[in-house]
Amino acid sequence: MNVDLLGLPNEILFYIFKKLNNVDVLYSLFNINNQRIENLIREKNFSEILNFAVINNQIIIDQFCRSILAHIHNNVKCLIVESTSIERILLGTDYANLNELKLCNFQQDNFRDYLTGKINILKFSSKLKKNKII
Repeated sequence: MNVDLLGLPNEILFYIFKKLNNVDVLYSLFNINNQRIENLIREKNFSEILNFAVINNQIIIDQFCRSILAHIHNNVKCLIVESTSIERILLGTDYANLNELKLCNFQQDNFRDYLTGKINILKFSSKLKKNKII
């Protein structure tokens, strides 16, 4: 018995998507010319938390920042980032509803450089202050 993925009800598809990393799902299914899938992955609660720490491919992160973030940035409430991609992700768009930023795999010296301004994310720090994250 073959089951066509698109033959499943939206609730089941959404359940399957929620079991996967949403950054991977968004990257894989965004702009595939299927309005039903587009509507599901653009659901507000699907992109509230974006975990980039599990994405090891800088090309995927760059493409995500260029093509996808502009469409979902108002949904994002939490970002999980690593030192290798923090600037690209934080400066990629305006996160109006961001209220949590989780930093993973930061070396103590790198973290100190971000806090003291040696590595410039000052453009983003004003947004963090506005959203009461720092």
